[in-house]
Amino acid sequence: MVELESIGQSSIVRNYVDGDWRDAAGTDELTSVNPATGEELATVPFSSSDDVDEIVRTGNEAFEEWSARPVEERIQPLFELKQLLEDHQDELAELLVQDHGKTLAEARGELRRGIENVEVACGIPSMMQSGSLLNAAPEIDESAVRKPLGVFTAITPFNFPGMIPLWFLPYAVATGNSFILKPSEQNPLVAQRLFELVDEAGFPDGVLQLVNGGPDTVNALLDHEGVEGASFVGSTPIAKLVYERAAKNGKRAQAQGGAKNHIIVTETADLEFAAEKTVSSAFACGGERCLANDIALIEESVYEEFTDLVVDEAASQVVGYGLDEETDIGALISPEHEQTVRNYIQTGIEEGAELLLDGRDVTVEGYEDGNFLAPTVFGDVTEDMVISQEEIFGPVLGLAAVSDVDEAIERMNQSRFGNAASLFTGSGADARKFRHEGEIGNLGVNVGTSAPMAFFHFGGWKDSFFGDLHAQGEDMIHFYTDKAVYIERWPDA
Repeated sequence: MVELESIGQSSIVRNYVDGDWRDAAGTDELTSVNPATGEELATVPFSSSDDVDEIVRTGNEAFEEWSARPVEERIQPLFELKQLLEDHQDELAELLVQDHGKTLAEARGELRRGIENVEVACGIPSMMQSGSLLNAAPEIDESAVRKPLGVFTAITPFNFPGMIPLWFLPYAVATGNSFILKPSEQNPLVAQRLFELVDEAGFPDGVLQLVNGGPDTVNALLDHEGVEGASFVGSTPIAKLVYERAAKNGKRAQAQGGAKNHIIVTETADLEFAAEKTVSSAFACGGERCLANDIALIEESVYEEFTDLVVDEAASQVVGYGLDEETDIGALISPEHEQTVRNYIQTGIEEGAELLLDGRDVTVEGYEDGNFLAPTVFGDVTEDMVISQEEIFGPVLGLAAVSDVDEAIERMNQSRFGNAASLFTGSGADARKFRHEGEIGNLGVNVGTSAPMAFFHFGGWKDSFFGDLHAQGEDMIHFYTDKAVYIERWPDA
């Protein structure tokens, strides 16, 4: 197993290739830094095109034997991996906090969501079955089976380094493929530890591999003829590029992009509950998640009351180091991203939005080198403002008054994104209208964050997703396999 030195001391991030840990041979590298303390955690050497070629070839060689194994054998290492993740969940959560910046509670919740996907993938023997029909034609029986395809890769983001790789990894190998993970170069330590556990779980060499690097590494994977398909999660511009490049090279592709999610609050809602969940949705993980609802559309009759509740709740959030128990909001991933969010706040001010709560002057004692922002709340946000249209990916919430649910849904649907939305109401009629008319992939009623369970696919429409088969659930079975149809006649039978 790879031996990472203790957090706070520099260590070298390595690739996991053919059951062994190897140094990347590229010339570029990046330093991974604890976002809350500024301490250097690891050096991340980038992989060369030769590194990628070796990993892909190894994956294809492993696929030949792995795909022929009985499905019951293929899921046994997944059962083992699931238990290892359970046993090491606290350790992984602490590492995730130091690698990313979120709170310990958020890290534990993220890992739980990832483990749920491993659990679901253990049910592949049932999920992978297809149909059959006796006497489909005179003296002919017909059946369909699903077959694995080869080597798949996933390019995953910094914001959920423990969960999002597990949207893909367990399904890929359970269906009989081999799999290559390319984690974010900004915080790769959780992926390193995950693959230590993969190594311990007993997968055959080459079935699961890890490659570190930047854009050139991603392009090498997308261009390699030995890769059958690619999954991506990240910003919309990059998602579109990844999808186009993969498709151009004849690969299957699914690319999850950005979001601009809305909350709708009606006058029949439980306003205190809605305010609490709105703040949680907008500011959890520092707003660095594609399910953050950062625009709230409130019926005019309750706008002022709801606004006061939201500002009070947001102002009570404690900003600090994610390992400190009292912390509600941790650090942002990097100084550069912190500045990007600050720029959006300034843009909102210049556009004329009412700054109800300013989080820019926060100070966290003892962590002066951290990338911290406190919750920021704008009122009277109009739909033509930049902060109403673009994904900020930080702790910024915009509020706006609307005349009724119809206006709110219309405004929500005008967004070029379609990832998630939530409605707070006491009206079944409003809920039904929201469900039928919302042009959104993940819809929640009286739910702050519309995060589907692992046995459902993770929706996303419009510019929030490129592809037709989503992450998680049954969609993964379709993505990682293709159907073959058998037509049989036995004249002497």
